[in-house]
Amino acid sequence: MRLTEKVAIVTGAAGGIGRGITRAFVKEGASVLAVDINAQAGAALVDELGDRVRFLDADISVEANAESIVSTAVQAFGRVDALVNNAHASRQAPLLETTQDMLDLSFNTGFYPTFWLMKAAHPQLSANGGSVINFASGAGIEGSPTQGSYAAAKEAIRAISRVAANEWARDGINVNVISPLALTEGVEAYIEANPGIEKQLLAGTPMRRFGDPEGDIGRVAVFLASEDASYMTGQTLMVDGGSVKLR
Repeated sequence: MRLTEKVAIVTGAAGGIGRGITRAFVKEGASVLAVDINAQAGAALVDELGDRVRFLDADISVEANAESIVSTAVQAFGRVDALVNNAHASRQAPLLETTQDMLDLSFNTGFYPTFWLMKAAHPQLSANGGSVINFASGAGIEGSPTQGSYAAAKEAIRAISRVAANEWARDGINVNVISPLALTEGVEAYIEANPGIEKQLLAGTPMRRFGDPEGDIGRVAVFLASEDASYMTGQTLMVDGGSVKLR
């Protein structure tokens, strides 16, 4: 197994892509601190995956919680080898209708927690030759309409990831970014609320399907957290069926 004896922190782990990554990590031998604010879903995940998962009900938008998240992982499993900053909340609106509250929601649940947790986890990651896996979005890379607050935070995450990749390579830490397209509960709700949008979304996806949170996104995260990716850093991996082709 590719992640035997490794320990990961995964935020937004109780559903969607975070749950898929947690499942993929555990199947490859890792232990995971699953961080989320959905305690019921978190408990279900622990019941499903067993004692190699610990659930922590923590609000990542509170800066002080970053240190406690890392210390909880160390107390539970003895170390931290991978940090997966997956959680992010946002609201859509045309740019002229985007409010400060919308910007604050996106940055306070996406960019700032990513930054805080990276700093808090650095001592553990540098001691263990660890990995940071952050998340971008085609919405930011392509500039999708109505996604101003989300796109801005996601591109800020990509920027800080590149800085960390350059600065932390000497510490033995690699920092990479996944930009996914997956059929999560949120995407399913969006499709249901917007008839015809599924066909529109898939029309721009050469593989003509949504990714699976575990089988497609989770396995790429496993690769990035494994020794196989030890010579890769500062990269954005488009795990989106070919929707966006970076140049």
